Amino acid sequence: MRLAVPHEIDPGCFATWRQGLPVIAVDGETMGTTWRVRLPRSADLDLPGLTSAIEGRLEDILAQMSHWRCDSVLTRFNAAPGGEWVGLPSDFALVMEAALDVAERSGGAFDPAIGALVDIWGHGPVGATGAPTPAGIAAAKARSGFHHLAFEAASRRLRQPGGLHLDLSGIAKGFAVDALAALLQDHGYGHALVEIGGELVGRGLRPDGDPWWVDLETPSNMAAPLRVALHQLAVATSGDYVRGHHTIDPRSGAPVEHAMAVSVIHSSAMWADAWATALSVHAPASMRTLAVREGLRVRALTRSGATVEEWISPALEDMLVREDASQGAARSR
Repeated sequence: MRLAVPHEIDPGCFATWRQGLPVIAVDGETMGTTWRVRLPRSADLDLPGLTSAIEGRLEDILAQMSHWRCDSVLTRFNAAPGGEWVGLPSDFALVMEAALDVAERSGGAFDPAIGALVDIWGHGPVGATGAPTPAGIAAAKARSGFHHLAFEAASRRLRQPGGLHLDLSGIAKGFAVDALAALLQDHGYGHALVEIGGELVGRGLRPDGDPWWVDLETPSNMAAPLRVALHQLAVATSGDYVRGHHTIDPRSGAPVEHAMAVSVIHSSAMWADAWATALSVHAPASMRTLAVREGLRVRALTRSGATVEEWISPALEDMLVREDASQGAARSR
């Protein structure tokens, strides 16, 4: 077993860490998938109240950024006439600012403005009857692309150029994971593992002194398992071995077929989510160049002909330790 471990433990987490508490799980449904929170059960834990707060936070995010809801802020933006400036809630504005940053830095491999392309391939709320024609792809591309947008971060305004459809599915889920971790912290729960549909954040420590261990998504027999200590870290994975070819290359308008599983470890699930999508779109060589340039911690499984190749970025390689060394370190804590 290969292990990835952060170099330091956050000393602030010990102020609220309690040994020997049982770990419980609470879960539900959101964003077409499931959410799950694992945390120590303290004597004062108000589980119904906490569950209600989690569900309320998720509902607020969906009301802003869901492209499946006809009354969401995102859907209203998509329907706005050309030239209209639309005010954004603070969460939406934060996600949009990050999305546009990754779009620029990834050379357009990540793009929050490809809702029209997502729809014609049948991955959005608008049903598709079959594979799109080249003419259909060209038409969808013509009214897509982040470069058509104007965004004012200070005033939280986004300009609809006309006919452009946003799709934040490559970043909103990661943001929601971060948001739940922040909500737990605000309620006094600084030690927890939060997951939404495979995107995870680990905060603090388990009651046994271990970090929150998670295994990177790995198709069987394609690579050796890699287990990550999610201590004040997040991980997101993009690829096709679970959901098929659902990632669209904004530059070509076609589905990505080479990326089996691309995982990014980051301090934020939102950024990990966006970068995992961007890197999975890039061909393996340019993906590696981009990941190294950005200093990202990446494990990628990509197809090369009939074979699957694994690549681990230098930043992630720097986190790898032997299992016996990691267990010894955990025991000493």
